[in-house]
Amino acid sequence: MSTFARTRLLISTGLLIVSLLAACSASQTGTSVPTSAATAALATMAANPTAAATSNSSDDTTPQIVAAANAFLATLGDSEKDTVLFDWTDTAQKQRWSNFPPAAFQREGLMWGDMSEEQQNAWLAVMQATMSEEGYNRVLAEWNADEALLQTEGTGGGFGKDNYYIALIGTPSETDPWQWQWGGHHVTVNATIAGSNVVLTPSFIGCQPCEYTDANGNTIRPLGDIEQDAFTLMNLLDDTQKQAAVLGDTPIDLVLGPGQDGKTIQPEGLPGSQMNADQQAAFLKLIEHYSGLVNNEDATSRNAEIQSNIGETYFAWYGPTAEGSVAYFRVTGPTIVIEYAPQGAGGGPGQASGSATTDHIHGIYRDPTNDYGAKYTQ
Repeated sequence: MSTFARTRLLISTGLLIVSLLAACSASQTGTSVPTSAATAALATMAANPTAAATSNSSDDTTPQIVAAANAFLATLGDSEKDTVLFDWTDTAQKQRWSNFPPAAFQREGLMWGDMSEEQQNAWLAVMQATMSEEGYNRVLAEWNADEALLQTEGTGGGFGKDNYYIALIGTPSETDPWQWQWGGHHVTVNATIAGSNVVLTPSFIGCQPCEYTDANGNTIRPLGDIEQDAFTLMNLLDDTQKQAAVLGDTPIDLVLGPGQDGKTIQPEGLPGSQMNADQQAAFLKLIEHYSGLVNNEDATSRNAEIQSNIGETYFAWYGPTAEGSVAYFRVTGPTIVIEYAPQGAGGGPGQASGSATTDHIHGIYRDPTNDYGAKYTQ
């Protein structure tokens, strides 16, 4: 078993234990001492966590996500619950996210810096249950980039890990739809859970800086593999295909970034139908960095949907094509929009961004048919 698998196993086991403790507390007014039956169950889990996790697992990840969310809520006091919980009908909160730092955008919810370590760890378990290993690690690397930015820019702009917010919209449920929202400067994840369906669109996938050194001296590039795979695809195209894909010499800003909910963009560039098998495979690999943000179960169905429409999915490019250049790319298909936009002076939605740099990236991942789980909640 891999290290990650063991970690997820321990998390799942821990959530089962928390759930049992919570149930026992609810059944005995004024005390949190578990019943003898629950005590025996806890002892069995502790002695054999693999068997315990296996016997309570299924292909559907929703029960794990709900258990994690309820375990997180159990760590909060009444005032903290009032801060973090929103009604499912609160559309304004669902759409209250941005790439801006707190100094420029007012978020609502529970702020990371106001939470205890126990509460923070409980929240991370929610994210781990919802996301894939790659997705979770990518988001944490983007988040840590903002801490690196704090060290160079200071506190005036509201940078740093403490200034990220959590919101639960609706009640965690295995049947009724609800949403969790986490984010701050340059990274936001909006996760809608509706029965067995988990949707991570729209989410903002960006970074600043996009290369930094962590506490162990490792060089971290949160979006480095995405950049590499985009250039790999571009370099697989012949001259005629490049002419179709490259729409401009200068990178542009996001077209469907924050605040652009409900809008669409006309597909343009090179369609997958005009790619050979190797090119399509490279195209899908690039896309799956985004569609694979969600846990493996939900990513499987999501990727199958995208692959079935690959011929109608377009790849567009603005900027130089030499590897390592400052360039924008976009993916548009029947059920997907991806944008990757280096930032610089000037610009605006879909406009050229002067003095753009690879060290400041804005990115968006949307499904024009299913943002905020619209297919499953309307």
